[in-house]
Amino acid sequence: MTYHSGSRAVQDRLGVREFADHVGRGIGQGIRPVAAAFLGLQPLLVLGAADPASGAVWASPVTGEPGFVRATGPRQISVAGGVRPDDPLAPALAAEGTPVGTIALDPRTRRRMRLDGHARPTPRGFAITADQVFSNCPKYLQKRESYERLDRAPKPAQRSAELAAPQREFIATADTFFLATVQESGADASHRGGNPGFVRVDSPGELSWLDYPGNSMFLTLGNLSLDPRAGLLFLDWESGTTLQLTGTASTEFAADGERTVRFRVQEAVETPSALPLRWSAPAYSPANPEPAR
Repeated sequence: MTYHSGSRAVQDRLGVREFADHVGRGIGQGIRPVAAAFLGLQPLLVLGAADPASGAVWASPVTGEPGFVRATGPRQISVAGGVRPDDPLAPALAAEGTPVGTIALDPRTRRRMRLDGHARPTPRGFAITADQVFSNCPKYLQKRESYERLDRAPKPAQRSAELAAPQREFIATADTFFLATVQESGADASHRGGNPGFVRVDSPGELSWLDYPGNSMFLTLGNLSLDPRAGLLFLDWESGTTLQLTGTASTEFAADGERTVRFRVQEAVETPSALPLRWSAPAYSPANPEPAR
């Protein structure tokens, strides 16, 4: 893998360039058979991209019966269906060649896979040609034993410029969220997890969280160092409600290497009953640090 200047700057600042190069050698453009099989079992795919008109970056969920995401070539996945017509990323997926990041996460096995590339619409949904494909370790990923599909109809989306009190409580008790970032030639979608309270709501318009140690590639923080636009997706794993946020993010580095990411909300979109999935209660990852009080 070739890292861009943003990721290199963070790696060098933290002295992990050599380790990042070692990890990066496991990243390619091809979809291996084990990855194709994994995708075919998933009922949920999370996308990250920028709206072509406004430039706002969003993270959005897509669901379907297992098999709705398939590897249809050595470097291509096809997705049957798509986001809701009123989803902020609907215009991006309707365009040809939109840079998009994806993450498929399976709480049952605590496995996840990321595929970044360029999307194009198809008669049945959309397809993505991969630029890079890789898996992540299960660190900070909560285990949920099972899920069921329900006959839910999404309710109208509620938009606002800042977070209402119930939304702030929802975030403060979350154990997982998804983070979309972009840079000049691509987009990425990643996962963040921790014990409830790991995301702090500092005000109706600002969140923060510690960036826990990971694979040292720093794709997300590297993107943010070059382009502060970001999108967050919070899921209610039981009710199916989604909370999508777009805004800007920056990273603060402490002398000991600890990193805090601060996200400033520009718009929030809450959609009650957006997803037809209801997951079982989580068992928190043993790697999760205790949130700071």
